[in-house]
Amino acid sequence: MMRSQILSAMLLATFAFVATPWASAQQVPLQDKPFAEHRIVLQLSDGDVKKHALVLSVANNLLKAYDPDKVAIEVVAFGPGIDLLSSGSERRKQVESLIAQGVRFDICLNTVDTIERETGKRPEFIPSATPVQVGVGQILFLAENGYTVVRP
Repeated sequence: MMRSQILSAMLLATFAFVATPWASAQQVPLQDKPFAEHRIVLQLSDGDVKKHALVLSVANNLLKAYDPDKVAIEVVAFGPGIDLLSSGSERRKQVESLIAQGVRFDICLNTVDTIERETGKRPEFIPSATPVQVGVGQILFLAENGYTVVRP
């Protein structure tokens, strides 16, 4: 009897491991900031350039208010928000400056794929942006791992 319970438990544990959702494996790992006391994810889903400027301003202000090693900032762009991360963005230098200071910019590949399907051309984006398959999924992953979600 005990042997069958152990075998059942092992089988169940193996099934749980194998049945782990494929989507969760696609999330980008958390930033390597072991001393971060604050973790913020900025959602960018708006194509309005004023919103883009606001997100960049919030990221800059957070870096000024906290030591850059003590704050982990991630900007997740999806939908029209990915315009900020296009190769031709007028704010490209600001984005790259923030990346150099440790801010991570994620770009939703579902949005990129949709644009490519609709236009027949794959949009080019800043190479230092981090591709994630599902932008909203990345926000959820970060929220579940202690990040505060802010939508400026």
